[in-house]
Amino acid sequence: MENKEIVLNELKELYTEGYIFSDIAHFHDTFTYEDTGVNKAYFELSEDEELEVQYDVITAIDINESITAEKVRIIGQLSSIEQCIAKNQQIIDNINNEIDKLTNHADSFDYTIAVASGILSGLIDSFFVGEFSLDNATQWGKQKVDSFVKHIAKWNGYSGDSLSGAISFLEDKFPIPADKAINIFGGGLYHHLRDFSHFPNAIGLIFSLLTQFTEKVYGTDKLGAFIIKDVPNKELIGKTFSSKISIGFVNWFFHMVSDMAGSSSSYAKGKYGTGLPGPVVSFLKVLSSLPFFSHKENTNKFCIWVSRLFNGTLLSERDEKGKLIPDSLIKFDLRAEIGVLHELGKQALPVIINECLVRITYFIRRLTIEFKTKEISSFEDFVHIIDWNKTLPFKNRTIVRMITIASGTFVAIDAADAAIRASLKSGGEPTIFFANMVLRVNFVGVGRFAVAIGTDTYMGYKHERLRDERLYRMSEHVLLGTAKIYYKQADMWIAAKEANEAVNQMKLIALESLEFLRKSLLEIGVDLNKIASNKESIEQNNPGLLTNISDILIYGK
Repeated sequence: MENKEIVLNELKELYTEGYIFSDIAHFHDTFTYEDTGVNKAYFELSEDEELEVQYDVITAIDINESITAEKVRIIGQLSSIEQCIAKNQQIIDNINNEIDKLTNHADSFDYTIAVASGILSGLIDSFFVGEFSLDNATQWGKQKVDSFVKHIAKWNGYSGDSLSGAISFLEDKFPIPADKAINIFGGGLYHHLRDFSHFPNAIGLIFSLLTQFTEKVYGTDKLGAFIIKDVPNKELIGKTFSSKISIGFVNWFFHMVSDMAGSSSSYAKGKYGTGLPGPVVSFLKVLSSLPFFSHKENTNKFCIWVSRLFNGTLLSERDEKGKLIPDSLIKFDLRAEIGVLHELGKQALPVIINECLVRITYFIRRLTIEFKTKEISSFEDFVHIIDWNKTLPFKNRTIVRMITIASGTFVAIDAADAAIRASLKSGGEPTIFFANMVLRVNFVGVGRFAVAIGTDTYMGYKHERLRDERLYRMSEHVLLGTAKIYYKQADMWIAAKEANEAVNQMKLIALESLEFLRKSLLEIGVDLNKIASNKESIEQNNPGLLTNISDILIYGK
């Protein structure tokens, strides 16, 4: 409340009658008053503790209107940079996890376990597995195939017990068009190898169906060149789609079963019989028919080698004159491949033992470390607190390195054992030594060692590549941080500019306020002088009024 209003209200309370002035400014029109320090009293009244000063603070600028287009752009860029930084940090974290997995953390204890496991597995291989025997493998495969053929024949209605009868039964019941094209592929001794529909795998099935829908047979000639010929007899070509599928698939499958054990005529004569090429030989045969190989007469050495492998002349023994020994023929057909797989299965046993020992030891030791480093007091702690990723013996460089060392140790022990035993049997003959040593070598172990080396090498390559990527990502992270600082600085300078403008506006407002106060004080002085000039008239018309005003101004009552 202003001072003039305070004085006016006091006067209205004291002089309810004959009060003819409406405001203090009209005192000079009614009364005269001596100079008794009214100005001083007036200012003392303005300093009274009951006096309230009301004011409003007005900012120089409106905050809501201070965000310029530039500031909006900066805020948007900062938001985009923050998202990029968060995404990049996530990528860096993932890379760090992968690098940790690809880093070998094995210590001397791990290496000791790996070597010990390799030695133990090598001794098991030496004393319990023995040497590889292709002859034993072939005989085992023959027994299994013969038993399988008779079982399938009986399942289809065969009531006899002889193998030749079972083969004849399946041949008669499930004929295929390719058997009518024997002469195209060089006769009965070669058509199983040269006719692609006689392959007991996906390749054979595909070409069997192609024969049904194209009425042509597919294979190679005697020189190994790929050929396509018309089917000589189309009686076994289906007339409908379903019949084509039935002959091309069902008849083909059961016919392949009959041909596994050779022809019925061969068994009737007491011969081994020409079986079917296994998956390995059939693949090699298809490979040999590619245009990459020459098909000029007697020049396709690869094709000749495959044929000799299949008919048994490649692995057979020869006399002093270099002639084949008939009884030593070992045909590498499906029966032989099955037997070899069985022999490799025996060789795989110590390899599996070696791997299991290493992985189990790795798991137990890492689990023990987790128990020691973390407080495990309940089953829930066992499930949730333990970091199982650190215990699992898979997909990390440490276990791969341990497997590599264990496999290498196993191969070294196996090779040493094979060399010693071959030396004892060879009598100093290098050829015999080499042959016997090859038979004693555990090929599964060699293969596992090669795979382990390849895996370890690849992990090392991937580790280095991820390190380079991490370096790139971290450099990118620094650049993003620099960009963020740049935009923060730009935002700061905009804020500083706005603050400077606000200070300047406040300065102007303050100067205007001081000027208004100065003018107001001058007006108040003028009004007080007017009151003083009319003090006599005031006293005459209102006796004691001036005394009361003086008391009000001085004492507030």
